[in-house]
Amino acid sequence: MAKMTVADIDVTGMKILMRCDFNVPLDETGAITSDDRILKALPSIRTVLKGGASLILMSHLGRPKGARNVAMSLTPVARRLSDLLGQEVVFASDCVGPDVREKTSALQTGDVLLLENLRFHPQETIKDSDAAHDDQLRRAKDAFARDIAALADGYVCEAFGTAHRDNASMFTVPQMMAGKPRVAGLLLEKEIKFLSEIMANPERPFVAILGGAKVSGKIRVIENLLDKVDAIIIGGGMAYTFFKAQGRSIGKSLCEEAFVGQANGLLEKAREAGCEVLLPVDTVIAQDFKAHAEHRVVSGHFDAGWEGLDIGPESRVLFAEKLQAARTILWNGPMGVFELEPFDAGTKAVAQAVARATARGARTIVGGGDSASALKQMGLADQVSHISTGGGASLELLEGKRFKCLDILDEKE
Repeated sequence: MAKMTVADIDVTGMKILMRCDFNVPLDETGAITSDDRILKALPSIRTVLKGGASLILMSHLGRPKGARNVAMSLTPVARRLSDLLGQEVVFASDCVGPDVREKTSALQTGDVLLLENLRFHPQETIKDSDAAHDDQLRRAKDAFARDIAALADGYVCEAFGTAHRDNASMFTVPQMMAGKPRVAGLLLEKEIKFLSEIMANPERPFVAILGGAKVSGKIRVIENLLDKVDAIIIGGGMAYTFFKAQGRSIGKSLCEEAFVGQANGLLEKAREAGCEVLLPVDTVIAQDFKAHAEHRVVSGHFDAGWEGLDIGPESRVLFAEKLQAARTILWNGPMGVFELEPFDAGTKAVAQAVARATARGARTIVGGGDSASALKQMGLADQVSHISTGGGASLELLEGKRFKCLDILDEKE
């Protein structure tokens, strides 16, 4: 990514507006259960502060649907940031309005202000496609973005998790800041660098592992990968749509009937491209979707009333052997219902195989979401080359899409 970063600009005496991804998980008491996303933003935050600027942070949290919801307030994030930075992080009661302007005006060099949840305002999530055909929506989104843009002298995008969205804070705000520095954060740069380089110049063999529930969300990813990877491993619920395309009975397993034809077409395209596709050769099936349900392993058709919940032991061995020789591995999506024992065995086997490949010197990138959660639960998060902070964004990047919010950032000379 030939974009300027926060490390490339002189921020002395400036007020810097940084869009972060503080969409952290909270428990029923409002306590943060994982501060990983906050920790990953700290290098950019500290770079701005050491550069002699004051900092205004903004983010969303959850899906409040355009209304104030105390359960989705960023107040816990402000407290955690204060602890991590060793200084008070001032918290604004909103992201626009008089309280924000007053607290922004009072900022001194080295001060940090966190704005309240952007998604408390419906204007944040108005789609550009809708605004283009509705003047009222466009004016509302522009006015909201203009108020935020007026707070600062420069903009830093550090929210890869929402880089595929045209939210006001991601695109319209920096659009309103033309003529001011608009740069990438250090985490964003790292995300784009890993995913772009792995697609442009992978060390081979290059193996992609795709899992998760639905094939519909990964069809374009598979199409884009066919002429770039040497093999694609397919597991999880999406495998059953491929089974159906092959004429197999899958019982009551998850299947996207509307995509059976496309699944069959993808297998044909893979053969034409010389890309090996590995589907599970056996499956763990059960009649009940619950932990420790009665289950069995089958290699062919599923009986009526049974559903696939994990890849079987032979598939685990097959997939691990394919990964053994890989020099580049991309993984997105679990192999089964990894939240429930014993249907987590397939995902664990793949996670361990990816970790072993990393130890052998392979470059391994995990595309966020459930795959990242599985690695963390197993204590293997530090045994892969890179874990993305944006599952949806990484998938769209792998589809070959361009992101408007990245295109608008300043180019390196």
